[in-house]
Amino acid sequence: MKALIFGGSGQDGYYLGQKCQKKGIEPVFLSRKTKEIQADVSSYDQVQKLIRELQPAYIFHLAANSTTKHEVLFENHQTISTGTLNILEAVKRFSPQAKVFITGSGLQFENKGQPISEADPFVASSAYCVARLQSVYAARYYRSLGLKVYVGYLFHHESPLRGPTHVSQIIVSLAKQIVAGQAGRITLGDIQTKKEWTFAGDVAEAMMILLEQDQVFETVIGSGNAYSIQEWLDLCFRVIGRNWQDFVSLNTDFTPEYKILVSDPKTITGLGWRPSVSLEELSQMMLFHGV
Repeated sequence: MKALIFGGSGQDGYYLGQKCQKKGIEPVFLSRKTKEIQADVSSYDQVQKLIRELQPAYIFHLAANSTTKHEVLFENHQTISTGTLNILEAVKRFSPQAKVFITGSGLQFENKGQPISEADPFVASSAYCVARLQSVYAARYYRSLGLKVYVGYLFHHESPLRGPTHVSQIIVSLAKQIVAGQAGRITLGDIQTKKEWTFAGDVAEAMMILLEQDQVFETVIGSGNAYSIQEWLDLCFRVIGRNWQDFVSLNTDFTPEYKILVSDPKTITGLGWRPSVSLEELSQMMLFHGV
């Protein structure tokens, strides 16, 4: 039994691959960057060839550039929107028994500062969200044709494998530099902004739980717990015994995309899923990674 993981070189692909292996499923990592199998999800020829030849039981479409910047409009359209169409059309033609996971985002919903569920209305607030919306509607169309297409709307999640440009990793890197005697300074925006800091390994577990049953097709995947950037600063600097105020400047002119982004995860928790890693455990996991 095989699972194709498009976008397999990121943190989600890594932890999802671990979950697959524990269940006796062979993960096949697909990415333009991976050392294993190079594949471009925006190329229908490449996608259909892989699906036709490998006949996977599961397919996960995780590929995306995680930024919401307008400058990556075309990259995200090709990767997210066209990639979804390529996967679903290839499944329809060559592997209709496969279960497909399409990644959505908590950012594509209207955000009124309250917990967001999969039943809330969509909003096209960025080029990234436009691509996500197109992808979800494609999933719904192919589901109407009889395919088993699941959508998981992922909220903010972290791990030691998080990229260096994300605020969590920027803060962790600063703390590590201080411990190493290479103290510098960073500038942050609104540190009162709240979001979820769920462990990526827990999110991967939720993806597997969703696909292993046949009842739920779309669900928010998140902890339902929001924490501010300042709380992350407090935790990380408490571990190293320093005051973050000595090393962090604040940009008071910065305007965040949102004040709070938090999920209402009743659907996925109804399947028995719960996050296992606390915020404090996550901070220590990231601070001591590679040490």
